[in-house]
Amino acid sequence: MFDFDNPKLIIHRPILVLVHQLQDLKRSLFAFFFCVPTSLLALLLLFLLAYNGVSVFYIHVPFLAKFPPQPANFSRQNPVLKFSSSSSSSKLSSSVMYVVREENSPMFLKTHFPAFQNYNNFPLKPTPKRVSKFRISKRVKKTKRKVRRLSSETQNQNQFFTARLREFFFGSRKCKPRFFMTWISSLDSFGERELFAVESLFKSHPNACLAIVSKIMDSEKGNVLLKPFSDSGFRVLAISPDYDSVLKNTPAESWFSRLRKGNVNPGEISLCQNLSNLLRLALLYKFGGIYTDTDMIFVNSFSKLRNVIGAQTVDLETGHWSRLNNAVLVFDKNHPLLLMFIKEFALTFDGNKWGHNGPYLVSRVVKRLRENPGFNFTVLPPHAFYPVDWSRIRSLFRNAGDELHSKWMIGKMKHVRTKSFAVHLWNRQSKRLKVEEGSIIDHLQKDFCIFCNSSSVSGL
Repeated sequence: MFDFDNPKLIIHRPILVLVHQLQDLKRSLFAFFFCVPTSLLALLLLFLLAYNGVSVFYIHVPFLAKFPPQPANFSRQNPVLKFSSSSSSSKLSSSVMYVVREENSPMFLKTHFPAFQNYNNFPLKPTPKRVSKFRISKRVKKTKRKVRRLSSETQNQNQFFTARLREFFFGSRKCKPRFFMTWISSLDSFGERELFAVESLFKSHPNACLAIVSKIMDSEKGNVLLKPFSDSGFRVLAISPDYDSVLKNTPAESWFSRLRKGNVNPGEISLCQNLSNLLRLALLYKFGGIYTDTDMIFVNSFSKLRNVIGAQTVDLETGHWSRLNNAVLVFDKNHPLLLMFIKEFALTFDGNKWGHNGPYLVSRVVKRLRENPGFNFTVLPPHAFYPVDWSRIRSLFRNAGDELHSKWMIGKMKHVRTKSFAVHLWNRQSKRLKVEEGSIIDHLQKDFCIFCNSSSVSGL
């Protein structure tokens, strides 16, 4: 029997009551959570994970400022634009089809350099990149070894690079005209589309000479691919590039020397791709002629073209070109505009921006030169080389689905045959497209093939 008058028991009694209350609260909480549906707990967990992900991976995307359109224009009376600092505005020709409106082209955002500044004193300001110094150092060392190996190979294999090209172009049988192509991918990648580009080139230019500047194609297997053309009497040469020879006495000579020593950050973009952008400029500057990419179909002769570059897109409201492209270049030897292009490459090289050293380069240089007359060259409208923009290239591979599409195809075919010199296939966007029977590409294949029963016609 308890003695409630015991003072020790009176002291401990409140503590026991508190313990019992805490145990009751614990039981109540467990009972509540067991009553909550499992789906609600899962939803709460997903909400917490989503909140954490947003807070960690939040990215701020800035908006680009608007910039004025470019100064070139195209008119009905003059489909070929003569470059001038005082060209007047006119309406866009109705023959220009499938161009993309680009009022705010990003390629001009940071280009405010004087046109004739001495490139030796040009202040180089590298764009800050969020890349670790260790990663950059590793990349530079790898590029250094690659360029050294490339230089040693060209010195051993191409001691007579210039002599070979001069003999090929200016020997006993002169070429009309002279074409250059470059190839940086694997030999297996030089497939039906590239072979058909060579076919259509010689179909439109039977007396032309084509030099494919490529170490990969300058091989026994490469010569096997080109042998059908040589056996048919066409003049084609695969030759490994000699960068030291081609870049000698140009503004890019010192840049290439610094690249070889590891003093140039090659960036994330393929170095071979950027060297191809430079090589085409240097080849034309040293020899003159025509450079084209390998994803082209030639439909008319280039023989009357001289010192021209093609616009890729125009502003539909103003008729001013918004972007040029370097997939087709036609220039005389030692042309000053080519020298400006090479200077720009050496001074502003950025291996982390796609197109910065290619299409964007020629665009920003020509943009700066519009107020400096004296450069004799012509900007051709998009239909000359780029009658269909890359975003709509699929339309050339499809057959007529209905009467409206059929009428469009007939009009487009007539337009290409009469207004275009070549059709750029934008290989990056179209390489996986199949040619449908009856499509525009199907008609072009049949009209401009040489070996019309070969796989290059059926497998493009």
